[in-house]
Amino acid sequence: MNTVKQEINLLPNTQINYSKNNINIYRETKTLTRRLYIQTYRRPAILIINIIQPLVWLILFGALFQKTSIYLFNNYNIQYREFLNPGIIVFIGFNSSINAGLPIMFDREFGFLNRILSSPLINKKSLIYSAIVHIWSITSIQIILLIAFNTLYIHKITEIKQILIILAVNTLIIINISSISICNAFTLPGHIEFIALTTLFVNIPTLFSSTALAPLSFMPYWLQIIVCLNPLTYAIEIIRQSYLKQTLSVSTVWIEININISIMILVGFSILSLILVNQIIRYKYD
Repeated sequence: MNTVKQEINLLPNTQINYSKNNINIYRETKTLTRRLYIQTYRRPAILIINIIQPLVWLILFGALFQKTSIYLFNNYNIQYREFLNPGIIVFIGFNSSINAGLPIMFDREFGFLNRILSSPLINKKSLIYSAIVHIWSITSIQIILLIAFNTLYIHKITEIKQILIILAVNTLIIINISSISICNAFTLPGHIEFIALTTLFVNIPTLFSSTALAPLSFMPYWLQIIVCLNPLTYAIEIIRQSYLKQTLSVSTVWIEININISIMILVGFSILSLILVNQIIRYKYD
């Protein structure tokens, strides 16, 4: 009987150890995120440029096509700057998250990553979580500042529900693109290749191959196919339709997709990107 009681008493210890592991992972993520915040504080120029850049796009493109009316969704007429605004908001999240792996790349080159990995790190996924949390918080501040600027520039107040939709959609974009960026940081040989890939072959082409600057009906057929394969298109259309306050479908080359399916597409892309970067980290460093 005493032996049975001792075995029963040992059962809660496993649960306590599991809880401690979760707490340690949380502490690791918190510490690594704080390290990224310190780096951002010491290099504020990057943060300032990332805030100014979308404002410049919004002002210049809005002024360039200010007399152009965009007819969407059964001749629903909106001004071009109102059409452009959701694309710029999504591009903020995309532009920030595409550089999420850059600190990891510099850590690799300067040897700090080896020190982090050789430390008593319980879960190496903390590197991914900390990078995503850091980018998400910085991007959320940028989006809120842009929304405040739009209130003065477009003279249109954004409701709380719309802000929550914007932050939720950008969260999915950040998870998706940040995971791919971190994957590139672990696989590419150096920061020159990383910057060249993200700037020349990913950043600008992805922007122009979406509905950020023009509706799908304005594009040639071959470009429409590429745009429909771009996850940013669905994120932009979700935010754009929340501004229009209508429950409408996203027109693609093949079929009409409603908002729920668009959200499922973004969630699917985010899950696949997380699985990809986890497999690469496990393959290279476990």
